[in-house]
Amino acid sequence: MTKRYVSLPEEADTGMREFIDAVDRRLSSDEDTCSVVEDVLIDLSGDREAYERWQDGASVSAAERVRLQSYDPCNTTLESEYYAEKDEAQFRRSKHLQWLWRQFDSLPIADNVEFALRFRRMLADHLFEECGDDCRFFKGITFTYGHNITIGDNTVVHDDVHLDDRGKLTIGDRVSVSDGVHIYSHDHDVVDQTEVRNYHTIVEDDVRLTYDAMVRAGCKVGENAIVGARGIVQHDIPAHHIAIGMPAKSVKVKPGWEDVATPIDDAGTNRQDERHLAYDLSADLEVFDEFQRDLNQP
Repeated sequence: MTKRYVSLPEEADTGMREFIDAVDRRLSSDEDTCSVVEDVLIDLSGDREAYERWQDGASVSAAERVRLQSYDPCNTTLESEYYAEKDEAQFRRSKHLQWLWRQFDSLPIADNVEFALRFRRMLADHLFEECGDDCRFFKGITFTYGHNITIGDNTVVHDDVHLDDRGKLTIGDRVSVSDGVHIYSHDHDVVDQTEVRNYHTIVEDDVRLTYDAMVRAGCKVGENAIVGARGIVQHDIPAHHIAIGMPAKSVKVKPGWEDVATPIDDAGTNRQDERHLAYDLSADLEVFDEFQRDLNQP
């Protein structure tokens, strides 16, 4: 037993539950998502009075106006909004929910662990493609979109984790993702970095990714495997293996699993190409090269 149960005073628990249930109902309804996000952020920030004064025509400074406008995600942009290959229809909704998640994490109330875990878990049901039961999401987690993420039951994602779902990301049941982990589903060409390739990255059931580890796009970490601290996964990690290093290499099979695990000598296969996700860009899409480099070979 590694944890203990912590309970809140009944009044505090009831207030949290009522608030989260109300936001959940609004996000599940036909109400405009921008309006829901705006209301939630204004109230959690304690800025309702200033917002209503501004709406009533009172004079505000330029800085105040930017702050008040930015509660509405329709008045903001995210880095992933500029990605040419994104699904526009899916992104229109996931952007708003991602904005709510990110801005919530910037508020003092996000340090209330019990409230924050419940609030993010509710948001995950609306943002992710699928989210299982009893998941826990801690502070500072970022996504590319959110809508290309599938997470199983009873998985925990700790502080300052990046879940890149520019391609597709699947995380199984009972997975532990430690602080500072980065899991990628896109990669760049080594000559022309503006050429992006998307992949399906898979972390199977009961995996443990320890702190500051990185999983490269298109890799699979097999069931019950461990990636050691700051390990960089460049190829598939077989089930039940313990992999460490840069790049991460299998050094041991978990005790008790030797008879069913892939032998250490047979580990290290890269199957990235099998999980490549092709995409097409619209013929009338106006794109630009932000680097404006001359890539002609000498």
